[in-house]
Amino acid sequence: MLTMLAAIAVLIILSAFFSGSETALTGASRPLMHQLEQKGNHYAQTVNKLQEGKGRLIGAILIGNNLVNILASALATSILIGKFGEAGIAYATVIMTALVVMFAEILPKTYALQNADRTALRIAPIIRPFVFILSPITFATQWVVRIALRVFGVHLHSGEDFVSKTDELRGAIELHQSGEEDDETVQHERAMLRSVLDLAKVEVGEIMVHRKTVTMINANEPAAEIVSQVLASPYTRMPLWRDQPDNVIGVIHTKEVLRAIHDNDGNFDINIEDLASEAWFIPETTPLLDQLQAFRDRHEHFALVVDEYGSLEGVVTLEDILEEIVGDIVDEHDISVPGLRPQPDGSYIVDGSFTIRDLNRQFEWNLPDEEAATIAGLILHESRRIPEVGQAFMFYGLRFDIMRRHRHQITAIRINPPQPAE
Repeated sequence: MLTMLAAIAVLIILSAFFSGSETALTGASRPLMHQLEQKGNHYAQTVNKLQEGKGRLIGAILIGNNLVNILASALATSILIGKFGEAGIAYATVIMTALVVMFAEILPKTYALQNADRTALRIAPIIRPFVFILSPITFATQWVVRIALRVFGVHLHSGEDFVSKTDELRGAIELHQSGEEDDETVQHERAMLRSVLDLAKVEVGEIMVHRKTVTMINANEPAAEIVSQVLASPYTRMPLWRDQPDNVIGVIHTKEVLRAIHDNDGNFDINIEDLASEAWFIPETTPLLDQLQAFRDRHEHFALVVDEYGSLEGVVTLEDILEEIVGDIVDEHDISVPGLRPQPDGSYIVDGSFTIRDLNRQFEWNLPDEEAATIAGLILHESRRIPEVGQAFMFYGLRFDIMRRHRHQITAIRINPPQPAE
């Protein structure tokens, strides 16, 4: 009898091992294991191989787990029937259920959940030979399962994944935290990672510098006046137009102008059109990822954006796309535009041209940017009117107060963010 009790104890320990192994190996972080394998960790390599054949792994573990559980229950039933007669069946059922649930399921799985990566690395070398030995039985059971599922009209691997790999990455990014509360560094990292994934969805028209604020050079003006404008501008590249602003005939680079003046012994009497490079026009619907690749392929940093009718909408630069990822890049020549100003009462005064994406990135809000690129455009879209100064609107849990308007353009808005619940 003592021998049988010892055998039952060993079987329960084996059941706990199988249960914990299943939880640890299926819950281990695949990115972490991949990184460890790249660093030469052989245990992580074993974990990755087991996860690649997840069907065989689960099948082998379930076979082993059920085998030891049934055998332990059979031994316990035999002992208790010999001692209590037929009532021993009920006693064995209650006792073995309690033992298996507590010590062979809940306890090992709880530990494995809390230490999935560490546990997976330790048990992978032990589980792998076991999976190999049971491979014939696993293949046979999988074949039977497939046949049975086909009878009910279920075909394995016949459909697409429920979520894409990109959505999985987004979920991992949202889980990226530092302690109980996110600090500013973690928020910035999370915003950058989100922006990288959004490059293929965001169009150039959403981040371009609008033509109203683009510094452009009129080719009809005297060369000396053009040179003065070029030298006074904080930008190195400017569109050159003739007769009308939509008629862009090239792009002026400050270095080319300075080089021409130097070659002309400091004389401003130069031919500006000869110095202009060919203008590169792109549609406003171009995804940022494609435009970034185009900048790299053409070795250019500057492009002019046109709408579907060919009218000039604005300009986009390589720096504009990089700023979508890392945030604003300010150098010593940039003009400081305080587009967002925090107020003592917790609100923010925002310029109407401030982009929705920048607000979402900075405060982790979820304002939609499908219909409008700027906060003023969002208010116009949601209100279906041109609001008057002093009007207030409630959208998406935020309060928007119209502070200033120039003609039909909203120039300043006060935004009151949602107050945290006490």
